[in-house]
Order: sequence, then C-alpha cells, then structure tokens
Amino acid sequence: MATVYYVSHPQVRIDPAVPVPRWSLSDVGHARMLSVADRPWVRALAAVVSSDETKAIETARLLAAPSGAPVSIREGMHENDRSATGFLPPPEFERMADAFFAQPEVSVRGWERAVDAQARILRETSAALSAAPAGDVAFSGHGGVGTLLFCALAGLPIQRLHDQPPGGGNVFAFDRASRAVLHPWRALEAEGIGEPA
Repeated sequence: MATVYYVSHPQVRIDPAVPVPRWSLSDVGHARMLSVADRPWVRALAAVVSSDETKAIETARLLAAPSGAPVSIREGMHENDRSATGFLPPPEFERMADAFFAQPEVSVRGWERAVDAQARILRETSAALSAAPAGDVAFSGHGGVGTLLFCALAGLPIQRLHDQPPGGGNVFAFDRASRAVLHPWRALEAEGIGEPA
C-alpha cells in the first residue's frame, strides 16, 4: 500500500517587508524538519511535491534529502490567495482565517474563496499523483489548503475545527490508491505517522 503525506511547512520567519509567499523557514522550523529525517516514513518517500512558496520548497527539500527523492514544484498548490489584504498582524489574521472557513462560498475581504481553493488543491493533488512515480509521496504545502484537502478527502464540510494545530509542521496521511484518509493532522514528530488512526 502506497501512502501519501500532506505536510504543512513548520515555523517561518515572519517579515512584513517580504511578500508572504517568499517567507523562509525559521531556525525552529528548519530544526524540526531535520529532527524527522531518520523517520521511516520520510526515508521511504519516492517523490516530494511542493507548492512554489519558499517555505514549502525548503520543507520539500528537507523531506526529500534522506531518500534522495525527486522534488517537483507545482504553482497551483499555493496557499489560499490572501494577496488582497497582504500581511496581517496575528490577531487580525486569525479573525480572517475564521471567516474564511466559516463562509467558504464568500470572498472575505478579497481572499480566494475556500470552495475555490479546495477545488484547486484537489485538482493539483490528483494531477501530481498521476505524474508521480510509484510508491509513497509527500506534499509540502500549507495549513489552509491542506485542511481544505483533508476535509474533501474525509467527506467533511469545510470548517476550521478540522484545521491543523497551531504552529505548522503537521501532517495528515491518506492511501494513494483509494484516497481514504488514514489519520488527521498530527505533529511531524508524532509516532505513527502514516498508520491508521
């Protein structure tokens, strides 16, 4: 059975002067990725697919290094488009994220609608898996669209209660053939990644 892992990038360097898609991993985020390099699920990866955002590419390269898996980048796997507001201080961002999930068919302050972001991440995931070599695959991406993908695969409505735990650096897994979810979000460092809940 081949397994697919959707990994949200861990902690980043927040810099309001830099466009959010170009933010890099922080020292903490980088260290977290290095700490899982010897995990069996990481060492078994046949391919890694990344969004084109800097933090996701950095995460993908760290995921791929132990197995030597190829990394491919897909522009359409980016986080939900929030360019209409740009950087928001954390409290305001959290309020916007709440509204994004609570009103999935509405463009809140110009953000990409959740239903559109979900359709996009589903389409991109399917296309990437069709092109990937046989075996286990990891996606390196983002909490927002990752949660939308999880909801779709699990047959759940779009709701923030299914969002990843705070801080990023989480993973959910699903069966490559059936697309059945094996487990919801777990911290990268958790035991049992890829094992059914």
